Amino acid sequence: MPLKKTSVLVVDDDVGMLRMMRRILDLEGYSVIMASNGEAALNILVEENPDLVLLDIIMPGIDGYTMCQHIREFSQLPIIMLTGKSKDEEKVQGLDAGADDYVTKPFSSRELVARIKAILRRTSLRDECLEPTFRSGELVVDFTKHRVSLEEREVNVTPREYSLLCYLAHNASRILTLDQILNKVWGEEYSGESHLLQVTIARLRKKLQDDARNPRYILNKPGIGYMLAKES
Repeated sequence: MPLKKTSVLVVDDDVGMLRMMRRILDLEGYSVIMASNGEAALNILVEENPDLVLLDIIMPGIDGYTMCQHIREFSQLPIIMLTGKSKDEEKVQGLDAGADDYVTKPFSSRELVARIKAILRRTSLRDECLEPTFRSGELVVDFTKHRVSLEEREVNVTPREYSLLCYLAHNASRILTLDQILNKVWGEEYSGESHLLQVTIARLRKKLQDDARNPRYILNKPGIGYMLAKES
């Protein structure tokens, strides 16, 4: 029986862009699902359950930011935002909405495929942890069930946030450099893109109710790195 192809939902109101991305992804062996607006994409998500979403920002009706927020209300599947905007603030807005990564237009087929593979590869991090669970105070990371809980309440995290949390837990109480974390959690091609890590850490802290001024879980030393504290 043939293996099920990894499926990618591409959401863009530009028909030419949809066709181009279908060609690129077809050649890489992905199963491609296309939607030209946010409303159609939300219906497809429920019916098709894709493995990853490529989401344009500027669309009529539901824009990419709003679409990303809607997806995060019921799903934690990987999301890459496609943007024609190169300013950091606009990229950060996409990450704050719940995206795992972004690609700036125009982009090469090589870059797009590399970003997709990098996100899908990150899920393998959860298998690297030696213990079935990590505990730090009321925070519990269950590597067997791939769940995060705080005070016995489940915390919804994105695949990228989970990969980061897993890596920090696996290296608890160690100081990790920014590039060490970026290379492991995002990939070597992300070296130097510290804002990706900063935004993701900020999102995690908010979800874990961790005060950056008096942190209980995620500790950082500016310019050096981060660690997940293990309370005695």
